[in-house]
Amino acid sequence: MTEPTLVHIVDDVPELAGLDRLPMVLVLDGFLDAGNAAARAAQHLVDLADSRVVATFDVDQFHDYRARRPPMSFVRDHYAAYDPPRLVVRLCHDTGGTPYLLLHGPEPDIRWEAFCRGVRTVVERLGVQRVVSMGSVPMAVPHTRPIAITQHANDPDLLTGESRWRGELRIPASAQALLEVRLGEWGHPAMGFVAHIPHYLAQLDYPAASISLLEHVERAAWLTVDLSGLRAEADDREAEVSRYLAANEDVAEVVAALEQQYDTFERAEDTGRGLLATDQPLPTGDEIGAQVEQFLAGLDGPDADDDDERE
Repeated sequence: MTEPTLVHIVDDVPELAGLDRLPMVLVLDGFLDAGNAAARAAQHLVDLADSRVVATFDVDQFHDYRARRPPMSFVRDHYAAYDPPRLVVRLCHDTGGTPYLLLHGPEPDIRWEAFCRGVRTVVERLGVQRVVSMGSVPMAVPHTRPIAITQHANDPDLLTGESRWRGELRIPASAQALLEVRLGEWGHPAMGFVAHIPHYLAQLDYPAASISLLEHVERAAWLTVDLSGLRAEADDREAEVSRYLAANEDVAEVVAALEQQYDTFERAEDTGRGLLATDQPLPTGDEIGAQVEQFLAGLDGPDADDDDERE
């Protein structure tokens, strides 16, 4: 039996003819996106300039509608607008007019291998030279320190620095990670960057991480991106978090402990000594979880606007 068509590609894309370098930026919403960092970065790329869809995946082949129900509207006495999930490849241009592709949408719930084959078709039909992905994970790190980035690639020559991770880590798989493995097996370079998001900000939009991810993508994908809008968002979030910590000493103490642990790790990396502080234990998962709930309630609660007005 012939496999159903997984992706529909526009036949005529003259802008891509004869390009020496065509990168494709990849962001799949869902599992690998703490702080909404990667999804916000992708949306920023879409918002910067006009783009057009050059390939569309058949979402019905990959999406579990009962697990992630799309939104729709009910207006008085009838169903109205329906927002279907879309997994598409867009032709975009950076600040200098350089073309690149952006593959974004929900992570496939099923048929990951079929999805990888669909992406391979896009890569080979449109002449993609490099796939660069973005993601983010929650970590026990403070927001007051530089955002750490883990880079990865299916070709070691693509890496620009040495990894801080030692040994083998067993982690939950993702369609994005599997795609990088499969592309390597098929001879297509793929790499990516994962931002480390503070636990207590993982459920909020964290544009500072989006900026850091895009800065790495700029270098890896040969692009120039205007980040001024995201920087304004990041400044607003930073001010909001600072106000909340100043008014909530118990949460501020958790952040201070994370700062000390982070600084100890940095010193250990420089000296080759042990990584854990001897005089300050890392907050437990339960402690961090309790403070996260209180933190989110404080930022998004019904009294948040009233507090801002009183200031």
